[in-house]
Amino acid sequence: MKNLYKLMYFNTMLMGTLISISTLTWFTTWIGLEINLLSLMPLMKHFKNKYSSEATIKYFITQAMASSILLFSIIIFTNMKNFSMEMTTIASLLVNTSLLFKMGAAPLHFWFPEVMSGLNWEMAFIMMTWQKIAPMILLTYTNYIPMFLSIIIIISSVVSGIQGMNYICLRKILAYSSINHVSWMISALLNSTSIWFYYFIIYCMINFNIIIIFYQYNIFFMNQMNNLFSFNKSIKFFFMLNFLSLGGLPPFLGFFPKWLTINHMVMNNFYTLAILLIIFTLISLFIYLRITFSTFTLNSEESITLTYKKTSYFLFFSNTLSLAGLILCLISINIF
Repeated sequence: MKNLYKLMYFNTMLMGTLISISTLTWFTTWIGLEINLLSLMPLMKHFKNKYSSEATIKYFITQAMASSILLFSIIIFTNMKNFSMEMTTIASLLVNTSLLFKMGAAPLHFWFPEVMSGLNWEMAFIMMTWQKIAPMILLTYTNYIPMFLSIIIIISSVVSGIQGMNYICLRKILAYSSINHVSWMISALLNSTSIWFYYFIIYCMINFNIIIIFYQYNIFFMNQMNNLFSFNKSIKFFFMLNFLSLGGLPPFLGFFPKWLTINHMVMNNFYTLAILLIIFTLISLFIYLRITFSTFTLNSEESITLTYKKTSYFLFFSNTLSLAGLILCLISINIF
């Protein structure tokens, strides 16, 4: 009975997102986003400490600001017959701004790392994955302006790369990593919704494999990882390669959605945007290499031969999919 309220709020959180993306009117969309927000806040305030309380208040204030902008732009939309074409463009910009605010894209990202740093790993995973679904899909329903979204994409990739190097808190590093992947997801949305879906599913899978290791060993800062993997080589191997997959290196599954995104961006003549995204993603890759650098080497006291320790089948299977998935994708494409 103690955790029954968590199940109830979790279900209403899912329901709010589903209402937002499946409704026919913008007003009901706003209601669904509010249901999602009000359901998530009790889940964020599960632990009785000041950090989760601070994160909950910050999240509520910023999301209330974004919701008020969205509601204001909905009012403009409903009276669109009385306005000129410039007013229609302004309304679309306001809707896009509110949705980008909700998903934490730069330069409207200032709240996202601060909220993430006060959460546990379960809520951090929800913030990086599920909470991105409704704003991303609603972005496709608007009359989006490619130039405006291109500026947001470039700023997100630059800011996430540069600011991510300043922290040792893993939750903030993953928050800036999420901002970088948001820029790639918006680029995928500019070209094809199905490519965005592939990107999002693969991003969730890789994030799950990384966060479950942090959750099991209760790790929140980089200096806690020094002696973590000394006696479990399989976890060490999976941890290192999943970060490289998150960065989009070619042998791993994380390269596949970026490959598809770049391909369609070139086909639709977004040449400059594709080049800038690739260049600024290299900065994020440096951050991932900095995290995994301690796991590349062996400690002097650990044995090379005693490599086996029991690993759960589910963790092994999900990591295998994440790391060998690119080969499976290529085989399936060649067959079908």
